[in-house]
Amino acid sequence: MDGAAGSGRHRALIGASDAEFVDGTVAFVCAGLDAGEPVVVACSDRTTQLLQHALSDRPQVTWVPWSEVYGNGPAAAITAVRRLGERHRVAASPVVRVVLEPVPGADDDTWREWQRYDAVLDHQLAEAQRTGDDPLMVLCLCDTRRMPAPLVDAARATHPVLQVDGQGQVNPDHVDPGEYLASLPVPPEPLESTEPLVHADSVRDLRGLRRDLAARAADARLPTGSEPALEDFLLAVDEMTTNALRHGRPPVDLRLWAGEDRLVCTVTDHGAGLQDPFIGYGPAHGDDLSLGGMGLWLARQLCDHVDITEAGDGVQVRLTTVLR
Repeated sequence: MDGAAGSGRHRALIGASDAEFVDGTVAFVCAGLDAGEPVVVACSDRTTQLLQHALSDRPQVTWVPWSEVYGNGPAAAITAVRRLGERHRVAASPVVRVVLEPVPGADDDTWREWQRYDAVLDHQLAEAQRTGDDPLMVLCLCDTRRMPAPLVDAARATHPVLQVDGQGQVNPDHVDPGEYLASLPVPPEPLESTEPLVHADSVRDLRGLRRDLAARAADARLPTGSEPALEDFLLAVDEMTTNALRHGRPPVDLRLWAGEDRLVCTVTDHGAGLQDPFIGYGPAHGDDLSLGGMGLWLARQLCDHVDITEAGDGVQVRLTTVLR
């Protein structure tokens, strides 16, 4: 498998030296430019400087700030990557090549969302290739000097092709993205073992619940400056409660906790659950949000974690916002 257009829609370049990243990325970029494909790069400042030096004779490359893709977290990055393709596609070539460098923080509590990001992006690129819609060819850089070991493992499991010595090679360790998502454990939340700030069973009156949530949260003495995060969190809670009432089966139960550094809410109903592991990583009806179907997608944009698990004979959605 070479660098020709149409092969290896989702690649990982896993390495531990600047030379590896420069040589492999330059090969990927130049193959695209030579095929008449637009190329967009969104990497960390350090990697961008290395690549700009190596590609100084290729002014066609578009350089995008890392924060434009990853600044709002891994869940939002899924939509941001797709929009990069939409923005830079040209009539002469339907394929857009994108070089990405996910750089998670040191807090291991955030890593599961980056693991999910890898799998969801893998799924979405495969679906686009299958349907012929908005084709992207993505190269993800994974620097083992900086990337935590669980996320290096995630990169190996979620990319069907590896970039090795400037060429795409089939990855024997690739795992079906749906199976990979299902294999990720959901860690316990210590706050759930404490008394909740709000305890509401058999929710029916959303208007009254909204008022109660806002009043209780306002009395919780949250850290100074956390008001915007609280507003976003309560909007996500509202969306998930509305979803449970519309699409689940009663009773719908809600618990909300406010700790020193985080807000947590669980919404439980007794429906069949959310069977699609990729649900909520894009609006159900595309970018026309007036058509609805955006509740879970919006919650993923607004919260640090959205965990969906079985709960007895129903399903539980747990929302978590970290107060920084």
